[in-house]
Formats: sequence, structure tokens, C-alpha cells
Amino acid sequence: MQFPATRRPKLLRTITTATLTITTKRAAEQRCLALLHSCNTLPKLAQTHTYILKLGLQNNPLVLTKFASTSSDLHDIDYASSFIFSPDADTRLYDTFLFNTIIRAYAQTTHSRDQALSFYNVMLDYGVLPNKFTYPFVLKACAGLGNLNLGKSVHGSVVKLGFDDDVHVQNTMVHMYCCCNGGINYAQKVFDEMPKLDSVSWSAMIGGYVRLGWSSDAIGLFRKMQMAGVRPDEITMVLVLSACTDLGAFELGKWVESYIEKEKVQKNVELCNALIDMFAKCGDVDKALKLFRDMNERTIVSWTSVIVGLAMHGRGLEAVSLFKEMIGAGVAPDDVAFIGLLSACSHSGSVENGRKYFDLMIKRFKIVPKIEHYGCMVDMFCRAGLVKEALEFVQKMHIEPNPIVLRTLISACRAHGELKLGESITKQLIRNEPMHESNYVLLSNIYAKMSHWEKKTKIREVMDKKGIKKIPGSTMIELDSKIYEFVAGDKSHRQYKEIYEMVDEMGRELKRAGYAPNTSEVLQDIDEEDKEDALNRHSEKLAIAFALINTQPGTPIRIVKNLRVCDDCHSATKFISKIYNREIVVRDRNRFHHFKEGLCSCRDFW
Repeated sequence: MQFPATRRPKLLRTITTATLTITTKRAAEQRCLALLHSCNTLPKLAQTHTYILKLGLQNNPLVLTKFASTSSDLHDIDYASSFIFSPDADTRLYDTFLFNTIIRAYAQTTHSRDQALSFYNVMLDYGVLPNKFTYPFVLKACAGLGNLNLGKSVHGSVVKLGFDDDVHVQNTMVHMYCCCNGGINYAQKVFDEMPKLDSVSWSAMIGGYVRLGWSSDAIGLFRKMQMAGVRPDEITMVLVLSACTDLGAFELGKWVESYIEKEKVQKNVELCNALIDMFAKCGDVDKALKLFRDMNERTIVSWTSVIVGLAMHGRGLEAVSLFKEMIGAGVAPDDVAFIGLLSACSHSGSVENGRKYFDLMIKRFKIVPKIEHYGCMVDMFCRAGLVKEALEFVQKMHIEPNPIVLRTLISACRAHGELKLGESITKQLIRNEPMHESNYVLLSNIYAKMSHWEKKTKIREVMDKKGIKKIPGSTMIELDSKIYEFVAGDKSHRQYKEIYEMVDEMGRELKRAGYAPNTSEVLQDIDEEDKEDALNRHSEKLAIAFALINTQPGTPIRIVKNLRVCDDCHSATKFISKIYNREIVVRDRNRFHHFKEGLCSCRDFW
């Protein structure tokens, strides 16, 4: 088409003006993006917000996406969303990238994950189609909320839109189901049906098992991962170490450390902290301390892991010394550090130090005590036999004592003869928690201590009527990369005949060495001989007998008890360590006991 000569200059001016306008807008857009990139405070973001309005870029998707991302980095995504979705906003140009940025930002918060789902629904209402990057963020929000039904609904949308074959979506799906109560079977199904599994897939499933406390399954799955030839990353190794810690699997934990070195897995701070925690809680706190000293970079978690580890091993003075070193290094202690410190004072019987540090926490560091701090103090008083002082402390607490604190009091009442007080507190607990088995067990044990056998029997009948079962005491031991578990009177093991023969031998050797069974620990109305027999069948003694049969003379024995070690087993193990010349390391529900040459590291502060 030919234009008349008279119209050509006018058309040229129009094209030139349009080009200049586009160029100017692009320059303004780039200027805004540069300003947003340099924003590191909320006041600067507010200034840039004003500048965006001044330039008329309040509906520009690229600028708004960067604005949302910057707000998220400054932990104020609400500010961005209120601007982007203000009543006068023109949302017609809003795209998937912008919505993904907002959804991701909310999914990463700890308090507003539900907003991620809200904006996902807004996205659908606006007719903006999600893509394969949308769903990992949406599923992460579902995981944070722990809402199984919501997660299943999003899963349905993923399938409907055809994104269910994307490995990143599948990995997040596995993680989501693992985080939802009752979702582990759905996670397993998604995992099993994935055509290609990468290290993230395996880590997500292993993490699901670890969260549920299925540590043996987590280790088993890690072994399958190795057989599949998938190289684990540092996240996988942190999870595997967590499983080792839970099981008390010291030898496996040592193998994991050597595997990390051999495979040159990147040892970031989180992995180093996991190694420290594993060694401390699997019985080798000196190795944990060495790893800590070798770290180039430490976080508060590094310090607290060692402080808590030393506390668990009864090395209270060292825990206090490390705490002082932390303060000297300019690291401000958090509430977890004080839990470790107060626990150290409790396990070492240092009541005065405990009082001093509890006051220091409040007055100098302005940390408001949590129930865990109060619990450490009550535990400390009770271990020292100061039951009345513990009760007064509980009565003066600024928050209501939880059942754990009250159960600590009750156990102390039973141990120190305050049986009527213990009975009164336990009855109060049963009124508050009528379906909690340990409350009934405590009351039953108090009645047994008082020799009120009829009342004890009645409590057991009430438990049976309500369908409440007592958690059985069990002891685990690791041998040749396998975990063996024993319960009292256990005959399920293929070596049970040899184990019981060794138990009988141990009994004879113990008596010859001067050991007298503490039959008050048997809370049954039976004669003394039957009580001694019952004590010999405790799970700790079965595990030790198994170890004596299957390990070389003189080698250490490490066992893990799910409950507190009873007085009789504690006394017997001291004798066994001397008779058989073995160091025996016992991790119970509360702490570590290192038995050697007839002595225990706890010095009976346990």
C-alpha cells in the first residue's frame, strides 16, 4: 500500500513517537527492576513502590513479580500482595510467573501457608493456567499445613492437568504426603510408581519414615538407594544420621561418617551438626566434641548439640564450661542452649548452679522460661531428693505444669517415700488425662510400693476395661549392622536358649560378687524368689547376655532402653561391667550411663 507523499512525514513521526514510548517504558521498567534488586530494607521497598506508581508500572507483570520476590526476601509478602491485588489493580495482564512467585513466597512462610492455597485459587479464578512449577509450591504449602484432604485434592488437579509425570512435582508430592497425618501410604504409592527416582525422591521418602520414627525402615530404604546406584546428597545423609541417632546405632553411624568421607559428600554445617548429634546420642560424646572443635563454621545448633550431649552423659562441669566458652565467643544462647545447661546441672546434681543459670537466663538474657526449662528445674530438685522444694517450685510457676512435669514429681514421690503426695498428684493427672496409660501405671506402681495390692489390681482392671495398654519396656542392641530388640521375658530370638543360659550364669556370678537383687522393683504380690526371677528377665539383662555371647571379650557393649533403667538393672550392670571386664554404655529415656569397673558415670544422680 502506497501512502501519499504529504502523509509520509506524519506517519514517520507517529512511528518514531511510539518507538520512543516503548523505549522509555523499557528503560523505566529496567530502572525499577534494578532498584528492586538493590532493596535490602522495607523503607527502601516502600520508596520503590512509590516510584513504580509514579512511572505507571503498577500493572506491569515483570515489575510486580520482582516486587513480590523482593518482599518475600524481606519477610513481608503481605505488603506485596496488598499492593498487587489492591481494589484498583488491573489484573488482566497478570501471568503464571507472577502467581507462582506469590504462591512460593507464602508456601515458604511458617504462619501464612494457607494464603498460598488462597492465591492458587485466585489464579484459577482469573483463568491463569498453572504450570509444572506451580505445583511444587502449592504442594509444599499443603505439606506445611499437614492437610491430607487438601493435598489429595491438589494431587487430583495435578493428574487432571497432566503434570503427574514431572519428577519435581512427584518429589514434592511424596514430601507432602509424608508430612500429612495418615499420608505415608499415599507417599509410598507415589514413590513406588515413579519411573525415575533421583536423590530428592529417595530423601523425601526416607524423611517421611524418619518423621514417623520408623528409623529401621529409613535405614532399609537408604540401603535400597545404594543398591539402585543413586548417589545421596547431604540432605539424605542428615536424614540417615537422624535415623541412626534414634536407634542408637553407633556402628552404623560410624559407617555413615566414613561413607560421607569416601563419597566426598559436601559437609555443610547442617551435616556436621547431624554428625555431632549422632555421636553424642549414640554414646561417643568425645568424638562429638572433636568434630565440633574441627568445624570452621559453627551455628548455635553446633554449640547446643555438644552442650546437650555432655549433659546426657553426666558431664555437667564440661557442659557448663562449654556454655561459658560460647558466651565468650559472642554467641548468644537461645532457649535450647539453656535446656541443655539446666539438664547438665540436673544430671550432675548441681542444684545451686541450676538455680544460678535459671535466674541468669531470665535476668541477663531476657529469655522467658518455657515448660521445658521448668521441667529441667523440677527434674533437678527431684533427682537431688528435694521433693518438697520441687513441689513449691511447681506451685510458683508462671505457667500450668504439663503432665511430664507432674509425672516427674510423682516418680520422685515414689522414690523418696512421699507416697500419699504422689497418689494425690496422680489422681489429678488421671482426671485430666483419662486415657493416658502412664498415669495409671504410675498410680499402680505407687499402690504396689504401699503394698496396697487390691488397689493396684483395681487400677489394672480399669485399664483393661478402657482398653489402655502399658507400653512394654524394650532394649535394642546393634550387632553386625543389624538392630535386635528385646522385651522382658522375651523368647522370640533364635538364640533364646543360649541367652537364658547366659542370664543364669550372670545371676550366679552376680551373687558371688555380692550383688543383692532389689526386689522392691518388682511390683507384684509374689514371693521373693519369683521376684528375683522376674528381675533377671528384664530386657536390659537379656540384651547384655546376648552381647556377652556374640561379641569378643573386652569389647564395649552399647544398648538403648526405651524407658528409664530400673534401680535393680542399674545396680546389676555395675557388677556385670566389673565381672566380665566390659564397658557397658546404656542410653535410657533420660540420659547415658557409662558402666566401667563396677562404677557408673552418673554417680547415681539419675
